This record gives sequence, structure tokens and C-alpha cells, in this order.
Amino acid sequence: VQLQASGGGLVQAGGSLRLSCAASGRTFSSYSLGWFRQAPGKERDLVTSISRGGMTTYYSDSVKGRFTISRDNAKNMVYLQMNSLRDEDTAVYYCAASGRMFTKSIEQYDYWGQGTLVTVSS
Repeated sequence: VQLQASGGGLVQAGGSLRLSCAASGRTFSSYSLGWFRQAPGKERDLVTSISRGGMTTYYSDSVKGRFTISRDNAKNMVYLQMNSLRDEDTAVYYCAASGRMFTKSIEQYDYWGQGTLVTVSS
């Protein structure tokens, strides 16, 4: 599966952004999905993940209550709604797909999008 993320940009602290990730292929629903982010000089970390059917989700403590992941298997899309953005949310955001039903382990993600930059200014 090929992934392409979009929707990043510059936003003021407290604002919102919605990231989208379009996937190619006919078996999109057989993949669990995740959004990761990588700030300059830091490791790539999992922000949120969603199971194949969308019934199970995970959020890191730093974004819980502010970010929402969703997927539309009919459209081969996964979204990340980001609200109440903070300076520390500034990073390149990546969508990724795993053949596992649901996973929080970066090593189990097999396919990656190219990343989209989110910059939060205070």
C-alpha cells in the first residue's frame, strides 16, 4: 500500500488542523493505521493508532483529548483532527500502515507516507 499525507501547515497555538492520508490499493481495510511525528533532533514517536475496523484506538498521553484519529475504509483515507495545538506539537507528521490488526509498535508498521510538516506558532 502507498500512503500520501497532506494537510500540514502553519497554525497559531490553540488552533486546529486536519491531516489526511490517502492510501492506494484494494486492501486498505486489512491494515491498521497510525500517525507518528518527529520533531527536529528527536525520535519518531507514535501519536495515535487505529485498528483495521476502526473500533480500537490509542492516543499518546501528550495528545489525548486534543487529537482524534478516524478512518474511512470506503475512501481509503485516514484522518488526524488536531485541536488545541501547542508549540510542542510542531513536527513532521507521518501516516503509516501495519498488517497487524492493531499495534502501537513502530517496528510493526510496514508502509510509510512521506510526511507533512505541522508548525505551531505561539
